[in-house]
Amino acid sequence: MSILKYGALTVVLLLAVVLMLIGVLSVTRGATVRTVIAAGDKGGPPGVSDPLFPHTIELFTGTHIDDGNRVEILLNGVGTYPRLWKDIASAKHTITVQMYYSQPGAVADTMAKYLSERARAGVRVLVLFDAFGSQPLAGQWVENLKKSGVEFAWLRPLKWYTLQKATQRSHVRVVVVDGRVGYTGGFGLADYWLGDGRHEEQWRESNVRFMGPTVAALQAAFASGWAETRGELLTGDMFFPPVSFQDKGDVKAGLMHSLPTIGSTPAERFYALTIAGARKTLYVTNSYFVPNTDFCQLLINAAKHGVDVRILTVGPKTDVKSTWYAGRALYEQLLEGGVKIYEYKPTMMHAKTIVVDGMWSSLGSMNFDNRSIAFNNESQILALDSGIGKQMDDIFLDDLKYSDEIKLDTFRKRSWTGKILEQGAQLMRRIL
Repeated sequence: MSILKYGALTVVLLLAVVLMLIGVLSVTRGATVRTVIAAGDKGGPPGVSDPLFPHTIELFTGTHIDDGNRVEILLNGVGTYPRLWKDIASAKHTITVQMYYSQPGAVADTMAKYLSERARAGVRVLVLFDAFGSQPLAGQWVENLKKSGVEFAWLRPLKWYTLQKATQRSHVRVVVVDGRVGYTGGFGLADYWLGDGRHEEQWRESNVRFMGPTVAALQAAFASGWAETRGELLTGDMFFPPVSFQDKGDVKAGLMHSLPTIGSTPAERFYALTIAGARKTLYVTNSYFVPNTDFCQLLINAAKHGVDVRILTVGPKTDVKSTWYAGRALYEQLLEGGVKIYEYKPTMMHAKTIVVDGMWSSLGSMNFDNRSIAFNNESQILALDSGIGKQMDDIFLDDLKYSDEIKLDTFRKRSWTGKILEQGAQLMRRIL
């Protein structure tokens, strides 16, 4: 073989290695924020009761905290689906739905029934499903929706020419009815979201129904995904009607639509500012709790400054064992640092909430892991309100009654098998 051919082959091989390295790095990138500082301010970063705090959140996450919202926390399937079906059935102009995870069953069939009925009645119904998480509904279920007049699209379908998007999923949950009523949270279209969250196979979930100016932000989150898929950008009064007096409330709230990016993401900046903003209590409920080393240190720092830091996460009844093991690998460090940890016993804990000092609350689709922070689109309601904060505190403390507190001395005596699985899972924590 000639020198020229050897040279060409070498260039091709080097290019292949470089591209492979770029690919590996792109799917293993992590959060970049390590700490939060307030140079020259002896009080440190603004606490959640500081008037500067909501402005800081807006600057660093793009989330507008607006007055005049009505916010209703909905627990589990029993507290969510009846309200949701009633609102959808009342639609007169538009319904937009975006889901990450869906499976065949009673919940999916009920959703299809109401959406089809409204579409046949002349309501414009738009449905956007993540092509990975909702693939089980592909086929007849989707075709029947389309036949009834529902406009349906798959977001980021998995094709050979879209592999660069394979790890960037839309974990967003959206239901907006007539541009007036919004729903988000961790729910999807699967039957294990039915029930009260206290029994096996009835997942524990927290969702939110809201009205007021923040609904437009949720609609805009849907519209961005619809534009990506269909090339149609939704605007105008039909999808974004003026907020009527009867829809207004007294809650300051905003919708954080976190998107992946090359640098730090809105999700990681939100987590860092929220942890740094705690002064009394920091209660985190999260199904997939695998923070990186820097976020663990932020939680420990809060505990060392006298904040009552408690983490409620999933127990052995998790649906993803690898993530559970990866999270448990962090327990000793956190417990030694003064953080309290609890595992939910009855069933899968799928809620994703935070409440700080009884007044700053977060509820939505975002997990406390690298996938949600660095890769996924996420939707999260943020509320600065003592009434909502009191409800969130009460819900958290009630959930602790059904949970096991992890004690450091006892945890250290766990089996070597568990320790090995934990360390193995930790090695994959960025892609879980």
